[in-house]
Amino acid sequence: MHDTDLLLLGCGNMGAALAAGLLVRKPAARIVAVDPDPGRARALLPRGAAVDVRDRLPEAVRPALVVLAVKPQALPVALPPLAASAAGRGLVASIVAGARVEALRRHLPEARIVRTMPNTPALVGAGVTALWAEASVTAEDRQRCDALFGAVGTTHWLPAEAMIDAVTAVSGSGPAYVFAVVEAMARAGAALGLPAPLADVLARATVAGASAMLAVPGADPAQLKAAVRSPAGTTDAALRVFEEGETLQDLLSRAMEAAHRRSIELGETVA
Repeated sequence: MHDTDLLLLGCGNMGAALAAGLLVRKPAARIVAVDPDPGRARALLPRGAAVDVRDRLPEAVRPALVVLAVKPQALPVALPPLAASAAGRGLVASIVAGARVEALRRHLPEARIVRTMPNTPALVGAGVTALWAEASVTAEDRQRCDALFGAVGTTHWLPAEAMIDAVTAVSGSGPAYVFAVVEAMARAGAALGLPAPLADVLARATVAGASAMLAVPGADPAQLKAAVRSPAGTTDAALRVFEEGETLQDLLSRAMEAAHRRSIELGETVA
């Protein structure tokens, strides 16, 4: 028997998004959030959200699921109280970048641990979360994780923990790549003579519209690109720039390799 559905250790943007998503799907959910700055945590939660926000871990709390949502550098402070409580002997899902199960296991020897990598579109219910479970995690545990992270987007289970680093490079960091493209498109549009606010609106709307087309079941990005690209037309002229010299593929590959490498490096220093 659990007296709490969700215990959040850390209630920043992602923790608050998970709490809000769960409450939409399960309005009666019992949620406890522990954060060193309760005022900031409450400000991130939806107004009136039924979340018990504390500045320290309650001794008697018995959650169905614990989510570690602190910064990597905060783990040495967050883990000992959890390890000393009953909550540290149950299901723990970590969204801490670079924190490998081996490192978490040293502090939580009796926990059933799931590593996850959500991304920031979870803040608007459009996230994608990859998850990996160690052997002790049960089918019911997986369902609990799917219910929580599925409340803010889609979920995908990985066959190997090492894939978390690659996921970090693709979807974890990926939203920033898209935002960078929008910034660059807006600046280039302004350089071509458009008013800067209009160039910004056009760039944002174009990426949003293209994303909506990609969301249609069966949509193929290569086919969608070809449909816009008329031979010897304007799009063809633009895409040829991406395909010559250091190609767009080359640039993205280098960027994602850097993110992947940094994720591995973090794993060597966390906890």
